[in-house]
Amino acid sequence: MVGNLLLRGMLAGLIAGILVFAFAHIFGEPLVDAAIAFEEASAQAAGEAAEPEIVSRATQAGLGLFTGVMAYSVAVGGLFALAFAFVHGRFSSLSARGTSAVIAIAAFVAIVLVPGIKYPANPPAVGNPDTIGVRTELFFLMIVVSLAALIAAVALSRRLAERFGLWNGAIIAGIAYLVFIGVVLYLLPPINELPENFSAMVLWRFRTTSLGMHVILWTTLGLTFGVLAEKRLAVKDGQRGRPATAFH
Repeated sequence: MVGNLLLRGMLAGLIAGILVFAFAHIFGEPLVDAAIAFEEASAQAAGEAAEPEIVSRATQAGLGLFTGVMAYSVAVGGLFALAFAFVHGRFSSLSARGTSAVIAIAAFVAIVLVPGIKYPANPPAVGNPDTIGVRTELFFLMIVVSLAALIAAVALSRRLAERFGLWNGAIIAGIAYLVFIGVVLYLLPPINELPENFSAMVLWRFRTTSLGMHVILWTTLGLTFGVLAEKRLAVKDGQRGRPATAFH
């Protein structure tokens, strides 16, 4: 059963990846070109030698982008399916589509939105190459903390629901999550390595485009996998409308 859901999750990831690639290629790559042009102009003005082009921009914007996006999307789709298999039928009476949508929204908030508030996506030419290791570590630390806090908030919500009711428990746990994340965002060191004279419009459009890519990914995953999983579970259980645990 889990293996079948895993395949459906990877299929949903494949569909999402195609949409994300199309969006990134049309709207994102021109911004990358603009950032690279700024970087090259800055290097030339400083009398620095241009870095050798190991992979052509055409390959990067085409096959390279497609390969990276598809590999990431399919992998995320598989992990999404495993999370669904663990959650569905255990923590709520939501349908397969409802469970899938909730997981997608929660993942988007914890993995994309919250870390992006502190450490937003940057185009080429933004950021010191010497600090890339530290910046990467801080970004992934933010993701881990956000996910752990979300899981803790869900567990807290279930405990509070027994005493205060489902909605009140969820609201209290949600507030606790926001307060904790706010403290973490305040304590983690900021990173501001924006070069002088870099286009604010290019930076803004790049970050909104990056966010749009994630919106497409998680929306497509949540909706597509929900439909695929619902059909599979309906066949497995011999009836529709009754949530079923995926592990059996």
